[in-house]
Amino acid sequence: MGKLSFLFLVFLVGFLSSCEDQQAILDVNTKLEKHNWAYSEKVKVPFTIDATEIPYNLYLNLRHTSDYKYSNIFLLIHIIGPDGKKTTERKEFKLALPDGEWLGSGSGNIYSYQILFKENYRFRLKGKYLIELEQNMRDNPLNHVTDAGIRINKTSR
Repeated sequence: MGKLSFLFLVFLVGFLSSCEDQQAILDVNTKLEKHNWAYSEKVKVPFTIDATEIPYNLYLNLRHTSDYKYSNIFLLIHIIGPDGKKTTERKEFKLALPDGEWLGSGSGNIYSYQILFKENYRFRLKGKYLIELEQNMRDNPLNHVTDAGIRINKTSR
């Protein structure tokens, strides 16, 4: 590949990445104290929706250490709307293959995930929302989870 082609490829990847970032209306993580996630410690993510006609993709952001002892995680995801109405879903997120290989991207002994859990989701009302993430595993606290959060992207129609 020629130098000019390589530079064009680098520019194109950078441009496309920046376009994707412009679609994110929210991307937050909350550090979990001592890498332990207790039932009582809900991760709370407030945000505002200005356009109900646009579909959104909602992602779980999660990080854990290599000492995390499960291949999955169960969460209760609560969405509280501007009208105070609350919906709750229990979701399972796969974190490893059957052979134990982590599915997340690794850096040192930390593995990071951004897992889609609602695709082309439309919020009913404009206004302030709150998403609460609650771990729903047997262990309390759940050890070796370092961060949890939410990413919300606008989708193209």
